[in-house]
Amino acid sequence: MSTQKPIRRVTVPQIAARKGGDPIVSLTSYHAHTAAIVDKYADFILVGDSLGMVMHGMESTVGVPLDLMIMHGKAVVRGTQRALIVVDMPFGTYEESPAVAFRNAARIMKETGCGAVKLEGGKRMAETIHFLTERGIPVMAHTGLTPQSSHVMGGFKTQGRDEDSWPMHEEDAKAVSEAGAFAIVLEGMVEPLAAKITKQIAIPTIGIGASADCDGQILVLEDMLGLNPKPPKFVKVYGDLGNQIENAVKSYADEVKDRSFPSAAQTYT
Repeated sequence: MSTQKPIRRVTVPQIAARKGGDPIVSLTSYHAHTAAIVDKYADFILVGDSLGMVMHGMESTVGVPLDLMIMHGKAVVRGTQRALIVVDMPFGTYEESPAVAFRNAARIMKETGCGAVKLEGGKRMAETIHFLTERGIPVMAHTGLTPQSSHVMGGFKTQGRDEDSWPMHEEDAKAVSEAGAFAIVLEGMVEPLAAKITKQIAIPTIGIGASADCDGQILVLEDMLGLNPKPPKFVKVYGDLGNQIENAVKSYADEVKDRSFPSAAQTYT
């Protein structure tokens, strides 16, 4: 009989308890095979609505439908054993009312088996976050540069460059923390503001284009692997998969054309 202990998933309380402790590691993932790799190293994996742009060629995340998030969420859950899986609530699925948000968040959790949902917005979403968490839906918040609001913001603009705007961002972070969010993503935010917010609130901050002083970090997997030809400034590229894939495809095409593939090694006799 095996004495190996079963692998247990990281839980929401465990992530919340990391405030001020060991940095929280996170990446996005959208499919089972990459999720299985990330699962070995990440504390939580975000099935981000960025999949609309990364996987489906959309110009923004606004057009991502709920069914698409659920489909990719299922794949990531199937491919993992250890990391907490957080699924983004897409635009239009939570803003109308807390009740609508609950209905859609409950559907995401039931159909994917994920451990939490993420939604964008600060003070304006505090009531909804409280409503969800009171009814058993763990919520990760997201403030600063909120991609679903890119049309209102006039694009993907760094937040906090004007120090007069800092109180607004601080109030947003405090509001979602007090409403019951277990963590908050700070995106596209000037470093001193993100560091200040991290010290002010009781929940972990997860930086993406923010500050090394945040309680954790997240990047889009495809960006850090070199699959995005024009990654954002805040991305450090850890791999060169774009060129490797192109070279591999070119080699395959060349061998098909000169009939060196398949060779005897790939042929049944």
